[in-house]
Amino acid sequence: MRQLVINHSGFWRLISSVVGGAGLILAGCTSLPMESMPSANFSERVKFLVLHYTAIDYADSRRALVDAGGLSAHYLVPESGDSSYAEQELKIYKLVDETQRAWHAGNSFWQGREDINDQSIGIEIVNVPTCVSDARPQPEIESSHTTALVETPDSPLPTEDPYLPDVAEPAKFVEVSPIPAPERKLCVYPDYDRKQIALLIDLIQGILARNPDIGPTQVIGHADIAPGRKQDPGPRFPWFELYKAGIGAWYEQETVQRYWQQFSSAPPSVGLIQSALRAYGYEIAETGIYDKQTTDVIDAFQMHFLPWQVSGRADAQTASILFALLERYFPSKAEKLFARYRPQDSAPAQLSLRFGQIDEVFPEPEDQRSERQLVNDKRPFFAYAGRGELIIDNRDATSAEILINDQLINISTPLSPHQHYRYDLGRRTRDGVNTLEVRNVQPEGASLTIRVPYPTLAAKTSNDKRFAKVDALIKQEVADGFPGAVLMVMQHGQIIKHSAYGYQRKYADGGSLLPQPVPMTEDTLFDLASNTKMFATNLALMKLVSDGRLDVSLPISHYLPEYRDNGRDIRLVRDLLTHSAGYAPQVGFHTPDNPLGKRFFSHDGDKTRRLLTQHVPFTSGRGQGHVYSDTDYMLLGVLIERIAGVPLDVYVESQIYHPLHLHHTMFNPVSKGIMPSQVAATEIHGTTRAGRVEHPGIRHYVLQGEVHDEKAWYAMQGVAGHAGLFSNGEDMAVLCQLLLNRGGYGQQHIFDPGVLDMFLSPEVDNATYGLGWRRAGNGQQRWHFGAYASPQAYGHTGWTGTVTVIDPAYDLAIVLLSNLRHSDIVEDEEGNAEFVGKQFETGKYGSIVTLIYEALLNGK
Repeated sequence: MRQLVINHSGFWRLISSVVGGAGLILAGCTSLPMESMPSANFSERVKFLVLHYTAIDYADSRRALVDAGGLSAHYLVPESGDSSYAEQELKIYKLVDETQRAWHAGNSFWQGREDINDQSIGIEIVNVPTCVSDARPQPEIESSHTTALVETPDSPLPTEDPYLPDVAEPAKFVEVSPIPAPERKLCVYPDYDRKQIALLIDLIQGILARNPDIGPTQVIGHADIAPGRKQDPGPRFPWFELYKAGIGAWYEQETVQRYWQQFSSAPPSVGLIQSALRAYGYEIAETGIYDKQTTDVIDAFQMHFLPWQVSGRADAQTASILFALLERYFPSKAEKLFARYRPQDSAPAQLSLRFGQIDEVFPEPEDQRSERQLVNDKRPFFAYAGRGELIIDNRDATSAEILINDQLINISTPLSPHQHYRYDLGRRTRDGVNTLEVRNVQPEGASLTIRVPYPTLAAKTSNDKRFAKVDALIKQEVADGFPGAVLMVMQHGQIIKHSAYGYQRKYADGGSLLPQPVPMTEDTLFDLASNTKMFATNLALMKLVSDGRLDVSLPISHYLPEYRDNGRDIRLVRDLLTHSAGYAPQVGFHTPDNPLGKRFFSHDGDKTRRLLTQHVPFTSGRGQGHVYSDTDYMLLGVLIERIAGVPLDVYVESQIYHPLHLHHTMFNPVSKGIMPSQVAATEIHGTTRAGRVEHPGIRHYVLQGEVHDEKAWYAMQGVAGHAGLFSNGEDMAVLCQLLLNRGGYGQQHIFDPGVLDMFLSPEVDNATYGLGWRRAGNGQQRWHFGAYASPQAYGHTGWTGTVTVIDPAYDLAIVLLSNLRHSDIVEDEEGNAEFVGKQFETGKYGSIVTLIYEALLNGK
């Protein structure tokens, strides 16, 4: 017991006793002449809540924060599975009273205040990274990037979906991120324990109730107040989950999208980004250069708000989120800062319609002209010898010189203003790249628009005897029991093979053979199965990228805001395209007996979309190899619908197929006027595998005009990103020529050549994968592309019996459409059911493709 004696001029004594850490007990106060007169001029001491990870286990954390000298915090929250934590249940440990100062923040700054220890409550959260020294040479400025994922145990996951009970949480994963200099280590940051986070949320909600001056932007991480020096609570901390519980700040996706539409074409200057970060709270000076302070602060900001993209660089996405946060929480600051953004850069980008591979004004406008005079007013274009057209829309020119392959063409003299001219280039063109030059447009200042359409397909060559071996093989296999096929081959802009074989339907409902099987015809439609992924979903994605409406390097959640939590936040759109997001090959939504249980049973498209975006679990970590998955493309279909604002079938049919005059390429053909008899039949007994499968609503009749894929038919009502498209050989030939033309057909421009290059670029770890497209690589995919395809060849296959090969090196495309599943089912020696049609070489693809290459390469 201690006594404190205070002398006063009134000779009174105040004695206070402090016993075992208890509060003061005052004596003699009643003698003071005191009256309460509350002032409005005050505020709470506590302004901030700072979250940390301990980076050590519970026992070491307790020693560091309780027993040893120098460090402390107000609370310590352990995690499950910590061998040094002996308690059966997790509990929160209060280390320092909230009214007292704990030493947790060190040198720090936030929103103009220094020494945050004096004004904050600190919470230490046990979260132990595994670090190793990084012996690699380090750049002067480092940032943290995800480099690997490692699986850790499961834990329960609650769901907010009213249609679903609780869903078991998928496996958790941890990501490897390099710590910035000077530590120079590689550390594994594990996912935070869900029980731990639930406790933490309850704790923080109480703290905020007791400390009303802690606003949303004052709930921060140690990295936010000490960027470059600290990284806790790390890139795996679930800030968005806390926000959903009413804790901390977050941005509104619609506001981010509005800023992104402006910043994607012209990001704000470095100086403006620096000032905006300062306005939000960070300690950063405006220098106008990417110095170390800037990369450190951007790292911290991205770990808090963009944990999937910690790059230290202020790209358009980072800038958009930063300004969205400012607009929400500091609107006057946002308005003042945005006024500094150059007005000419702030206008949303306008889509410019383009028709043909060249569609430009000549002479080029002054702001587009190069100082290298010989590069101006010249363009390449692709054509075939003896074919091609040039279209002139004259504005006010009276004359001009136009050269094709350095040959001056004869055009009208004089040109009439506002007139339209068309010229046949058949005498000037050659196979491959051709040149256009425009010069001496008169009078001075006059201009004209020149358009060169893309090549279109020429008619079929009759009786091409080079394909005799192909015909013989397919016809023999039809005689032996293969159902039927249509083969389309195009080279150098000409259809050189278009043939039908066998039968489009051989069986009646119930499985008996038809007395007169229905012959296959050249215009028969086929269920493309997984070729839907390429010729619907991929083409749509490529168009959206070309139109500036999609960036595949952004997180999926940028376009689907509900795609959050449990590892979804770090998945990018390109992860779905490369089948590296970590999903299993499929989710059997169509049956309650699927491995994920009845909660994932859905015959309703809206429910299926909710399951896809919020609940389907991962089975492996992001980037841990390529696992071909229908789920990836089902999600991409949903993403297209969200961006386009219309159903997937409406978008592709109105924006791609109809402009190309493809009237036999569509989803749900029977509901759009196609007769079932125009479509090749698939499985004989519905989807029962000859009675081996059963589920609610299963089809038992011969499928004809209905998509076979159960997930597409039952769970998505026939329209899905992975399956559901129907087409015929002639329409598929146009789509393949569209790709060989690198983005257009005739006067229709669908996507830019650079976008095609991006989608076809091989993955570093597996050259057979592009963005969605499968690639021949260096012979690894011979079963698909045959023995002779060039490394540049690409295409896809479909389960129903369809295969596409597009080979730019040979200016060649092959489309084989078959109904191999319209055949009996037999069991092999191990009891596995197999369609008879899959036992034939025609149904195995590679042999037919090889024979076609041989016919073309050997000329016989």
